[in-house]
Amino acid sequence: MPADGGRARADAREPGRFAPGEVVLRREVLDGRTWLSYPVRVVADRSDLLAVYLARGTPLTFGEGPFRWGPHPWRDVADHWRSHGVLQLQRPGDAYAVWVFRDDATGEFSGWYVNFQDPYRRTPEGFDTLDHELDLWVPADGGPYRWKDVEEFEERARSGGFTPEEAAAVRAEGARVADLLDRGEPWWDQDWSRWSPPADWAVPQARASSGAPAH
Repeated sequence: MPADGGRARADAREPGRFAPGEVVLRREVLDGRTWLSYPVRVVADRSDLLAVYLARGTPLTFGEGPFRWGPHPWRDVADHWRSHGVLQLQRPGDAYAVWVFRDDATGEFSGWYVNFQDPYRRTPEGFDTLDHELDLWVPADGGPYRWKDVEEFEERARSGGFTPEEAAAVRAEGARVADLLDRGEPWWDQDWSRWSPPADWAVPQARASSGAPAH
């Protein structure tokens, strides 16, 4: 298991970091406003890694008003996270997170989902990011990785949803991750695939954002 032992310790907070087991708010910020937010529970918060858990049944809150990308695509699909709980791993400065996916029916580890996004920025309530549409799937059975939502990403780039510089940065980050996988050197600890949340972790309730800026 990872050094955290897969279990939260409420007294393990380091200065300036979130405590294991603490509920924080993950926001996707678009046009300076919250596009999507939901509460997650902290698994580990270290200098080299922020790991949080998105539980099945977690309420999803969507921003109001017009956005340049339109309403969030999940808005008309569900008001809560319907899939199996997901562990999200992210390093400071990386423009992606690695999500640990499990089979809905069996709970068995099914693969690593690389979600390209803004590098996370801490807020008093949690952290902010923004999904970049592009994703990469690494199956648990050792099969070849495959790209997801490439056409959607390219269409957003063509339509001006990303500036040319932003689109180029996303492609470059994707190339870096693909190179890690091609060399068989993913940085994420494979033991995270066996992590499970403590039995007493209840599904977090919806939390309103204060709109406090990231830092």
